[in-house]
Amino acid sequence: MSAIPTPNLSAYPELDTPARLLFGPGPSMVHPRVTRAMTVPVVGYMDPLFLDILTKTADLLRYTFQTENRLTLTVSGTGTAGMEAAIANLVEPGDSVLAFAKGYFGLRLAEMARRYGGNVETITKTWGEAFAPHEIKAALDRRPAKVVTIVHAETSTGVCQPLDEIARIVHDQGGLLIVDAVTSLGGVPLKVDELGIDVCYSGTQKCLGCPPGLGLITVSPRAEEKLNARKSAVPNFFLDLALLQKYWGSERVYHHTASMPMHYGFYEGLRMVVEEGLENRWARHRKNAETLWKGLADLDLTLHVPHDIRLVTLTTVRIPDGVDEAQIRQRLMQDYNIEIGAGLGDLKGKVWRIGLMGYSSREENVLLLLAALEKLLHK
Repeated sequence: MSAIPTPNLSAYPELDTPARLLFGPGPSMVHPRVTRAMTVPVVGYMDPLFLDILTKTADLLRYTFQTENRLTLTVSGTGTAGMEAAIANLVEPGDSVLAFAKGYFGLRLAEMARRYGGNVETITKTWGEAFAPHEIKAALDRRPAKVVTIVHAETSTGVCQPLDEIARIVHDQGGLLIVDAVTSLGGVPLKVDELGIDVCYSGTQKCLGCPPGLGLITVSPRAEEKLNARKSAVPNFFLDLALLQKYWGSERVYHHTASMPMHYGFYEGLRMVVEEGLENRWARHRKNAETLWKGLADLDLTLHVPHDIRLVTLTTVRIPDGVDEAQIRQRLMQDYNIEIGAGLGDLKGKVWRIGLMGYSSREENVLLLLAALEKLLHK
């Protein structure tokens, strides 16, 4: 057997990634303070220093979620890991599940619930609309469910789903509510306890100014009761929240080796949330979104979602007639080092997706993007 040749390193140069201006659906730009925090030396997963960081992270994450839930932690992975953790732990085979889907990620929740054996019915809405409370109630009156899923900030459409009353409606018929907050946590008003949400999950890479790498999840006492009453073990060992809590809680039982740099960076990102203040952070995202929307209107561009349910962290812009949407995105990247997103699913080829999240949500970024779009569309 011949020896495998040694690769020629000249064909594999040292990394030199340009500092892109990330205005797409995610990831968003990473704050320099987060980047610096990630260079702190790695320690062991049972080192008292690292365990103390986890404890403090959980406290700061509770503030960010606006909850007192004991079971609040991170899972290794992205927002999708948070999504799957929510489904894997709450949905048992045969459980009735109602999935309210108004975009790609609502449909993904339904698909995950099916894979874990849930008896799933998907209630759909046109991509660009939101559900009204009476629609939720009517569906549950017709078909009660143990688990209800809905997306707060639908990344594929730019819709922000109003959540008032929904948890009460779900609870009144005996169910639990799972809410996807991947593109809203830290950028859009969200108060888990006040809204009565049972399980809420998110990710680090959107409004929190951190790289992708951690899923974030919080579980209410009501939902914990269901976890403790499961008839079968959670089929996903890696995302079993009871096992993860034994590591995060006072028992400190090993589960898996977490990424120290990711947790260092996330801890700093959460410190910055507290430093700025949630109310101020929400206001900053709203202000920059309003500036973007006005600038886009001045360019005679049409926004896909009505103002009253428009997501401030992710804006969908309809492609003008006669414009090659892919070419505009390519020129933005090539000429201005700017990334925006293409349409997804039902909106593929119909919209651009512009994200202003976390460190990306700054007025100078909005003005630069608008100036670049004006030049390219004029050409």
